[in-house]
Amino acid sequence: MLEKLQYISQGLTLTDQKNNILKALDAGATWIQIRWKQAEEPEFSLLASQILHICQQFGAKCIINDHVKLAKELDLDGVHLGLTDCGIAEARQLLGPSKVIGGTANSLEDVQRRIVEKCDYIGLGPFKHTYTKQKLSPLLGIAGYENIIQEIRRQELPPVPIFAIGGISSLEDIQHLTQIGVYGVAVSGLITQTPNIISSIKNLLP
Repeated sequence: MLEKLQYISQGLTLTDQKNNILKALDAGATWIQIRWKQAEEPEFSLLASQILHICQQFGAKCIINDHVKLAKELDLDGVHLGLTDCGIAEARQLLGPSKVIGGTANSLEDVQRRIVEKCDYIGLGPFKHTYTKQKLSPLLGIAGYENIIQEIRRQELPPVPIFAIGGISSLEDIQHLTQIGVYGVAVSGLITQTPNIISSIKNLLP
């Protein structure tokens, strides 16, 4: 069973990334997604290697955004793949059945596609505007999540954990999202700015 809170890392430098992840782990994060789009491959690889070791010491799960081959090389816990990244089936073939593979979705059609592709969880978003992404898909808001989740139930689609992602900026946001039926949340800026909020977030997740 997947944890319900995922911290997506932030930081323009290796030091910033590492410090932010360490603060999140110290505050109780148990699932880290390393996301560092500006990094060159060698630097990203170094960060991933260091964070994997630290996560193992904390007993936390460590996945990376994209970089499927690196996830294989380092024996990370898995990957999160965007809609234009490597396909879920290709990643599964490379990583094997035990690794976590998540996939981004922005619409009901994307969710249906991800379910067919048999990813382990779906990162559905963005919820609101977020500064961590350069090319932002259309914002869903509460109504967007509600419509998609209702449609999933109406169509009796196979259950895949839905994580709200993108622009989650308050405990109130998380409370609203859990009330309409999302499985969990993937949070970046809110935790980076106030890592100690992690325990309060976890209390809101059923």
